[in-house]
Formats: sequence, structure tokens, C-alpha cells
Amino acid sequence: MIKKPFIPPKLPPKIDYVPLIKEIGQAREALGELRGLLINVPNFDLLVSPLLTKEAVLSSQIEGTQATLEDVLKYEAEGKSSQNDKKEEDIREILNYRRAIHLAIKELKKKPIGENFIKKLHFLLLDSVRGSNKDRGYLRRIQVYIGLPGTPIEKAIYIPPPITELPKLLSNWEKYINSYQEKDPLIQIGVAHYQFEAIHPFMDGNGRIGRLLIPIFLYQRKILPYPVLYISEYFEKHRQQYYDLLSRVSQKEGWESWLKFFLDAIRIQSQRTAAIIYRTKFLYEKLKKDISAVNSVYAINLLDAIFAKPIITFASIKNEIKPKSHQTIYNLLEKFTKMKILKSLPGRKRNRIYIFPELLKILEEAKNRNFVVKLKSIK
Repeated sequence: MIKKPFIPPKLPPKIDYVPLIKEIGQAREALGELRGLLINVPNFDLLVSPLLTKEAVLSSQIEGTQATLEDVLKYEAEGKSSQNDKKEEDIREILNYRRAIHLAIKELKKKPIGENFIKKLHFLLLDSVRGSNKDRGYLRRIQVYIGLPGTPIEKAIYIPPPITELPKLLSNWEKYINSYQEKDPLIQIGVAHYQFEAIHPFMDGNGRIGRLLIPIFLYQRKILPYPVLYISEYFEKHRQQYYDLLSRVSQKEGWESWLKFFLDAIRIQSQRTAAIIYRTKFLYEKLKKDISAVNSVYAINLLDAIFAKPIITFASIKNEIKPKSHQTIYNLLEKFTKMKILKSLPGRKRNRIYIFPELLKILEEAKNRNFVVKLKSIK
């Protein structure tokens, strides 16, 4: 057990690729299939929007938030939360994560991943949420440690490097993540993810930033055409193993076991992300044909709106549909409800909330182990 500040060795480490060849090949194959699917998806932004929200939910849940995907979607539809202040803060934290992905895409057009890049993401991620008073947007300026709540530093599980070491460690990390010296980019981001968590550059939010950087790196390297990879689900399901393997690298330079775990996460979550997108695309094409019976030029606008936001209210979608009269929207909502595309939640006569059950079911079923198997059977 590490009882003093740990200073991770400079990158790159010496990685034995031989025992990793199988896992690298499988992960790259799964990513290739996901890339091919993403490139050929029409209406790309609206089809991946719920996925980004779900990834944001799961990444935040690892840090202790309790808000669900449905909580977030209802909040966005109503512009408020019917929950307590803690739940609303959780929701804002999730929305910040999603905003950070969009910011990263914008920033990568100007400069690659680096210290200033992660500071900008951190500043946005901690906006008006838990940890916002902990040097938001700045590297930590005091020694911190990781341990059970209330435990002294002597009983810490991990003590990251002293602040005097941060500049050179981050400089080395930035040089490595933007280099092409590693034989395989998936190994590179697996190493970079460990190193970032070991450096622990911020007082709070290190886990969320570190997970966010995985799809961002794959996007920067053009391995994926959009930084959407459902990675946090795997880390959440195997949370203790995830932490134990990171710790083993620090204690025993256990790169092989960590990288095998990481590559498995990339493979499995690429398959699951592809499955969600495939089923979402299939549902979209089916309903696009069905709504031709509605006989309204605005029907496709409503369909697009509910794929991007599967929980809506009249107020949340009126600006997206833009009809000549509000009555057109009410008529469309009624028709979509009669066709069982939408379902009106009970208990309200005014300001009704409508849910899109089939899309929510796809997102929910993605948790199941046999989700990808089922997808292959219907292809």
C-alpha cells in the first residue's frame, strides 16, 4: 500500500505487446464496425444525442450521483426538476459532462489535447455543481489523497504526486498523448488514462475528465468520426476491478492486466454502442415510413425531435417544429400518441409530459449482457 506521494515514471513505459495482440485485434475490429456504422448513419446528431446523455449519466454515477437518464430527460423537457436540490445538482453535473464533450469537439479544431485543453473542460465540468469551489479550471495547489471519507492521510489508499511535480508530469503526459511513438493508439490511450489518474492534477473531477478523454482521443485520432463510446458503463459495472488494476500499475507496474481490461472495455462497449445505434437507426427508418399516414409536413420534425429528446413537452419542442400555429403541434402529439409512438404520462391535463417508450427501451436494454447477441440475430 502506498503511504507516501507516488510519482509515476515518465512515459512511455515499456509495454510487452505479445500477450496483448489478441485483445488489440478484437478491440480494433469492434471499433472499426462502430466507425463504419457511424459514418453511414443519417441524421447523425439526433441519433447519438441520447447516447451522449446516457454516457454522461453513467460517468457521473461512478462519482456518486443518483440521477437517472429519465431524470435528466424530464428535467430538460420541463426546464426544472421536481426532485430535491441534491438531485437537481446531480442533473446539472450530468449536463455539464455532455456540454464538455461538445466543447472538446470545438476546442480540438484549434489545438490538440493538452494542459490548457483539460483545464477548459474542468472549468465547464464543475460549473455550479459539487466541487465547484475546488480550484475549478486550475491544477490543484495543495497535496491531496484518496481514501475513505474522514480517514487521515496516514490511512490513504493512494497519495498522488506533490504539486511541485505536476508541471513536468503533465508536460510529459501531453507530449506522449499527442505523439505517435506508441505502436498502437489503443495502448496509448490506455496508458495515458492510467497516467492521468495517477497524476490526479485536479482537486476534484479527475475521474470524469479521465473517462471523457478516452472517446475524445479516439475522435482526435480519427478512429471514430464522433466522440461517442459508451465506456463508463463498463467501468461502472467493474468498478472495483477498474480501481484495483489502476492501483496495480502504480504498485507493481502491472501494465498487462490493466491493458487487457482496458482493451476488453473498448471492445465490449464498442459493440454495445454499435448495437444501440443500429437499433435506433432501424426504429427511425420504420417510424419514418409509419408517419407518412399522418399527412403533415411537420410530422418528420416531431419524429426528429423525439429521437434527440425521448421525453418532451409542448414547450420543449415547439421551437424545433416551428409550425404556423400551436394547434398543429397539439394535433401531432395527439396523432403520435394514438399511433403509440408517444405515451402521455398520467396525472396532468396541462403541460403534459410525453415519453418515447421504444427508444427508452433500447437504451435500457443495452444494460443486458445478451443485448449484442440479440442484435446479431436480427441483422
